[in-house]
Amino acid sequence: MDHFLNPAQPEDLDFQYVLYEKENGVAKITINRPEVHNCLNFPTLREMARAFETASWDDEVGVVVLTGAGEKAFCTGADLKEQKHDIIDRPHNYYKWMGAFIDAHERLLNIGKPTIARLNGITVGGGNEFNMNCDLAIMADHGYIRQVGNSHGSVAAGGATQWLPIIVGDRRAREILWLNEEISPQKALEWGLVNEVVPYSQLDDAVNHMAQKLLNKLPECVRYTKEQTNFWKKMPLALTVGHAKDWLTVHTAAYETFEAMKAFNEKRKPDYKMLRDRLANGEAYEYLWGANTVQCHQCGTSDLPEQFSHCGACGAPLKK
Repeated sequence: MDHFLNPAQPEDLDFQYVLYEKENGVAKITINRPEVHNCLNFPTLREMARAFETASWDDEVGVVVLTGAGEKAFCTGADLKEQKHDIIDRPHNYYKWMGAFIDAHERLLNIGKPTIARLNGITVGGGNEFNMNCDLAIMADHGYIRQVGNSHGSVAAGGATQWLPIIVGDRRAREILWLNEEISPQKALEWGLVNEVVPYSQLDDAVNHMAQKLLNKLPECVRYTKEQTNFWKKMPLALTVGHAKDWLTVHTAAYETFEAMKAFNEKRKPDYKMLRDRLANGEAYEYLWGANTVQCHQCGTSDLPEQFSHCGACGAPLKK
């Protein structure tokens, strides 16, 4: 059984999607799904939360490094294939997924030790939220940072809407969140999203150098300094993330989310013009086939979508 006096060691952790390593006072936690750009499915989030908890309890660990496997991606946020298979047709399930996402964030935020994001590649969506959760970040110069919620049917309210205004300022935060454009390593450095940018070949040396600096500080003073400097991160997250969990669950059932998810799986952009035309034409924007307001005069079936031309029960033409 887990106990804070006897925390699990790397060989005790039977993880499938996360690697947990510990050496010379540093715990390295790696999201290990390089074949899908280290995106986050439900089991990965659960394993990340356990890894953060383990590192928090272990007094042999003074610094925690979070990274992704491979050279292409740190993390690209939610696993949209999982969302398609397990959530999009049962939107209430998003509430459970988001619960695991929040739990992992809270365990990282409250880990009680300095954390470094080792950005080994592209850092997108929820991946950037985990980057910003960490205290410091060092980025390889071949990647980029990007938020994508407004382009893919979501809102980046699991950390990005709360923390970007604090980190980069209000106007830049709106640019990142609303336009969903790639932020180059140089711009990320200039805007304060990362502390250093180095060639990939120098990334490990830079992270280790930063970790050693942190290990050469007083652990209890560092822990409380972290708690104090986390005030502005914790307050907006605590006030809004529960609301976001509920709203995002409801919005998962929206037609624009359906179109965005469908577009992703078809490797195309969402049809933004079609969606806006529906609004402009006074159609029921929230439903795939319109509001369920039509009744069949032939068989009496009610609550049929307003765009149906024939009854789905008896096949009779519908009178609008």
